[in-house]
Amino acid sequence: MTISEFLVNYGGIFFAGLGIACAVILSGIGSARGVGIVGEAAAGLMIEEPQKFGRSLILQLLPGTQGLYGFVIGLLVLGKLDVGMPLAEGLYLFAACLPIALVGWKSAISQGRVAASGITLLAKNEENSTYGIIYAVMVETYALLSFVTSLILVNAVSF
Repeated sequence: MTISEFLVNYGGIFFAGLGIACAVILSGIGSARGVGIVGEAAAGLMIEEPQKFGRSLILQLLPGTQGLYGFVIGLLVLGKLDVGMPLAEGLYLFAACLPIALVGWKSAISQGRVAASGITLLAKNEENSTYGIIYAVMVETYALLSFVTSLILVNAVSF
């Protein structure tokens, strides 16, 4: 079978599957990295002030949402897979996965850095620790926008 025959026969499902993989893997890598960055900062704080665990956990959880967004988009596209789907549909679904794949990946890492700074704020001035959460949530805005964009794109066109 030639490449062109493969693309005609199976290109749709291949590219849709590739989109699922990108959405889940890239946003998951970003979330794992972001949560890890915050966890490293929080672990140092726990040595001196273990009573601040609850507040530090909130900051650590924030970069994990991008991985969840990518997983949801992956599941939605999975529900649309069909062995006979046309190449155009597969390419469209691949493109629909890209916003959360790419923005989810990078924003989770950025959010992890901001949240790690929030851990420093928590360590030095617990009364103002809510500001650290607010700063980290601001980064979440762009992950949420990319999630909504992917969500709209996945559901906007019926082939």
